[in-house]
Amino acid sequence: MWQLIVHPVFGRLFAAQIVALTGTGLLTVALGLLAFDLAGAAAGSVLGTAYAIKMIAYVGLSPIAGALVANLPRKPVLIGADLVRAVVALSLPFITDIWQIYAAIFALQTASATFTPTFQATIPDVLKDEDDYSKALSLSRLAYDLENLISPALAGLLLLFISYHWLFGGTVMGFVVSAALIQATALPRRHPSKDRPFRERLTRGMHIYLATPRLRGLLALTLTAASASAFVIVNTVVLVRSGYGGSDGDVAVALAAFGGGSMLAALALPGLLKRLSDRPVMITGALLLTALMAAQTFITPNWPAFLLIWGLTGIGYSATLTPQGRLLRRSAHSDDRPAVFTAQFALSHACWLVTYPLAGQLMTVYGAGPTLGILAILGAVGVVAAIRLWPEGDPIIVPHSHPDLPPDHPHLRGAGPQHSHALIIDDEHHVWPTNG
Repeated sequence: MWQLIVHPVFGRLFAAQIVALTGTGLLTVALGLLAFDLAGAAAGSVLGTAYAIKMIAYVGLSPIAGALVANLPRKPVLIGADLVRAVVALSLPFITDIWQIYAAIFALQTASATFTPTFQATIPDVLKDEDDYSKALSLSRLAYDLENLISPALAGLLLLFISYHWLFGGTVMGFVVSAALIQATALPRRHPSKDRPFRERLTRGMHIYLATPRLRGLLALTLTAASASAFVIVNTVVLVRSGYGGSDGDVAVALAAFGGGSMLAALALPGLLKRLSDRPVMITGALLLTALMAAQTFITPNWPAFLLIWGLTGIGYSATLTPQGRLLRRSAHSDDRPAVFTAQFALSHACWLVTYPLAGQLMTVYGAGPTLGILAILGAVGVVAAIRLWPEGDPIIVPHSHPDLPPDHPHLRGAGPQHSHALIIDDEHHVWPTNG
């Protein structure tokens, strides 16, 4: 896995991802402190609204942004999005009203909704070998987990010497360095694609996604992962401080247990996916998440058992979501990949848009046990739906016919109206064939 770090293209892209994530982590800490300065005890409400705006931007604007940049070269799109994020971050220390926080978060996350799917869709064109791509996905998962561990610690260290306003400078530096690394990287060009009208570009990724059985299964599993992770992210501090009487350091330990479990799974997945297909690995991870939530509905674990459960939750979370890029890569032609990655970006964040407020509001009203019970039911719905929507075996070569195409159509030359090949939803295959 680690040899990919010296890959001339992926290595720089991975470095750009790490510095941008570090900057984003500093932003998270600084934004919380800024919200407290402006709103005092109501800071939680301000941050909740800010993160809701973030999810709305991801869900509602990423397809529009993807359609607008679909025919533009990747490098200026990525660099432009990074620079927009840097400019917005630069304005944050000068904010004096709460509405300005909301406006800045909307602008910043709109740029992220453009950057992230484009970046993710570039990696499969850089790493053609599926084993290398699997390792790259695990490295990306590790980068996210390390950011969750390192950025708060780095922010805490810096705050010993500087005001939190200067943390926004670290965010700006992260995005600027990311843009510089991308500028210095020879990215593969977009494959030529048909000149499609804006409306078709807007909906094409969603159509391909929802017409592909394995991707419908992925969406269902994302709901399960979102149910478990939303509880961890939103309620760990409440459980540790109020339930266990722990300190801020204990909160960090609990989140580190979750991140450590996720990292452990990410390290194991490249080897595991050589022996097993994606479906059983991902469904097993989702079943683990559901079982852990259900168990905590009836029992209150002691502190060591709680940390073990959080670690196992991290393992299940990573096993469920880390392979998703392999499914997206397999389900779209290269010119359609950005649209399909954008569809996954929007639909997956729609799951968190549901589970984040659900986890927070249910915890406030009913407490941990009932909240985990309801989220476990939601997680079980995701698992059952994935098993039904994603056929076992997930065949690549699919027999099918083309009653909608004329006999002299180029796609039928040498094959006939009934044939078999690796099936992908495209201009010749609008729906997935079934047995009636």
